[in-house]
Amino acid sequence: MSTTESIRNIAIIAHVDHGKTTLVDAMLKQSGTYRDNERIIERVMDSMDLEKERGITIMAKNTSVHYDGVKINIVDTPGHSDFGGEVERVLKMVDGVMLLVDASEGPLPQTRFVLRKALEQSLPAIVVVNKIDRHDARPQEVVNEIYDLFIDLDANERQIEFPILYAVSRDGIATKDLAKPGTDLRPLFDEIVKSTPPPRARLEGKLQLLVANLDYDDYVGRIAIGRVFSGKIAVGDPVSVCKLDGSEVKTRITQLYAFEGLKRAPIKEACVGEIVALAGIEGIYIGETVSSLEDPVRLPPITVDEPTISMIFTVNNSPFAGRDGRYVTSRQVRDRLHKETLGNVSIRVEDVEAGEGCKVSGRGELQLAILIEMMRREGFEMQVSKPEVITREVKGKRHEPIELVVIDAPEMFIGVITEALGRRKGQMTKMVNHGKGGGQHRVRMEFEVPTRGLIGFRSEFLTDTKGTGLLNTLFLRWGEWQGTITNRLTGALVSDRVGQATPYALYNLQERGELFIRPGTAVYEGMVVGENAREADMDVNVVREKKLTNMRASGSDEAVRLIPFRELSLEQALEFINADELVEVTPGAIRLRKRILAANVRPKRKDE
Repeated sequence: MSTTESIRNIAIIAHVDHGKTTLVDAMLKQSGTYRDNERIIERVMDSMDLEKERGITIMAKNTSVHYDGVKINIVDTPGHSDFGGEVERVLKMVDGVMLLVDASEGPLPQTRFVLRKALEQSLPAIVVVNKIDRHDARPQEVVNEIYDLFIDLDANERQIEFPILYAVSRDGIATKDLAKPGTDLRPLFDEIVKSTPPPRARLEGKLQLLVANLDYDDYVGRIAIGRVFSGKIAVGDPVSVCKLDGSEVKTRITQLYAFEGLKRAPIKEACVGEIVALAGIEGIYIGETVSSLEDPVRLPPITVDEPTISMIFTVNNSPFAGRDGRYVTSRQVRDRLHKETLGNVSIRVEDVEAGEGCKVSGRGELQLAILIEMMRREGFEMQVSKPEVITREVKGKRHEPIELVVIDAPEMFIGVITEALGRRKGQMTKMVNHGKGGGQHRVRMEFEVPTRGLIGFRSEFLTDTKGTGLLNTLFLRWGEWQGTITNRLTGALVSDRVGQATPYALYNLQERGELFIRPGTAVYEGMVVGENAREADMDVNVVREKKLTNMRASGSDEAVRLIPFRELSLEQALEFINADELVEVTPGAIRLRKRILAANVRPKRKDE
């Protein structure tokens, strides 16, 4: 079979915050991608606003560098298992992976998730132990943990003999020997060219291109990004698009681009192994094959793990609807959600009966929260329900998703964490005491917990561990239904009338529970303004003014001192709500509300 020696395709995989985007920055700089006078952007691959703010990669992206006459196509993958749909499809485009691991933290659950996917596709790995300049770095132990992980994931003999490099991606240096500090990334580039196999044609002579990603351009429309598995593709070629439903559509290639550094450069033709973008093919989807016009041969489609969590998105019908959003109708919200499924293979959207909105299913709370946040910034208004787990019937029994939860926390919090997860039907499977780390003994614990029990757990965990704990989750398997789980033990403080919150009213309420609003916030009947300290919901008046009299008494006009309120982020709001509540999301505000606004119609006790 023919191979293309001048191309290498590699994906960088790592846990969140282990430095893969920074490493790509250094590779681009050292390979001469930038001109001398060009302004260099930090973490250039995190191009979305949300990625820059949160410091995580959400969308998989392509770039390329040239080194000694070889073009290295690099795909930056997300480190979060919620974005697993991104990972699974980009691994189809590459011939090898670079596994990046923090020299102090070692391999964490998301590393395990992505590596498992890579090993299943029998891709060879290069291991880079990053951040060896950390004061608590333990590179030798981490390398042993990586070997354990490979053995644990049933790596074959060829995969387990991986090359190891040590790097500081922030400084752009790599070395094969810890005793000899590196000066640049040459050892890494050499290893990529040596260890990653060149692309090999699947079929002689026939064109096969698998679409693994989609982009959109206002001028040329939909852009399909994929890899040429066999044959050649050139501008003007007539081709067949093998659709997912089994049909074939004949079309012609009008525009062809390759990735050169950070830009898409127009090219005339591309050969086996090249990752290209095709413009001008209407209605093309991820997982479809572009093949020869006569006798097309389709490639196996991309399979993605099933979603585990769903939410209902509905039109905003609160008294404050339409105040600050540009897109407020149910049709606009629906169209935007269906558009999201074009480029995001792990999200499913179905219409709910009786025009109640759309049911959106995804891989986790974070993935759905990111989608809501993106829509909110685009000017959409909507209401979303509490996230619910998706169940399935197996042999007449109800099954639900079970997650592996890995917690790294100081030793003193073991009791609190175990109790909190025990309430949520969690079972501890492993506990390792690492010894010293940052002046106190840290412990790593593994639990198996139903996904249902984890909804709302993250913020409680951060409070319990005083912000010092690390929590990572990973979908493990489908298991039997674990019975009822109570996520929230407290009720809500609900506004009983419309108006503006006054300091006087809030001052008198703060001993009843924790407030979510500041003085001057506009409220309406049925809006949740705080968390009650007790189990039942309580209707409260937050707009009450102080009665003025012409009598003066000492102390009656003292300044009102308010305890700082808790401003909920979108994720915290989704975690907090109960089944009878909704989150109202607009470009300017996130509000919590009861499904039934009128206090006299709303049932007094929770029906759960």
